[in-house]
Amino acid sequence: MCDYSLHAVASRPAKVGETLITTTFRGTSTRGFAAEAEPEVAVCLLPGTELAFEDDVKYDHRWIWKKSTGFKVARFRKVELNVSHQHHDAIEFPNGSYVLVTLLSKSQRATVLQLPVNLQEPGTTSRTVEGSSQLSGTIPASAV
Repeated sequence: MCDYSLHAVASRPAKVGETLITTTFRGTSTRGFAAEAEPEVAVCLLPGTELAFEDDVKYDHRWIWKKSTGFKVARFRKVELNVSHQHHDAIEFPNGSYVLVTLLSKSQRATVLQLPVNLQEPGTTSRTVEGSSQLSGTIPASAV
């Protein structure tokens, strides 16, 4: 769930609706996401997780300059998995471009909009609706 460089950092999965900040974790040079109340705990995202940033996403470009993407929404994904010893966590923008999470400028705030469809939250169940072909997705248990 989290990049290989964060395996020595405490971590937990993301929750829908929570606000995360981009940060550098102590003892690493890697940036990632954390909850404001738990700045030392990496919040890990699954590929397909959708995020909404408060402002246009900014990232570090050539060590001292920051660049703006022009986008406030992104989807988490993994890139170049066949290349070892490299960061794989990235956020992809609506135009198909992406930025590695470790390059994101610090202290940006993002809200988790949606987790991947294949991940069911506790208290939900899948079912087939009568008269339809296999409806995919989840329906709250209270509606079943």
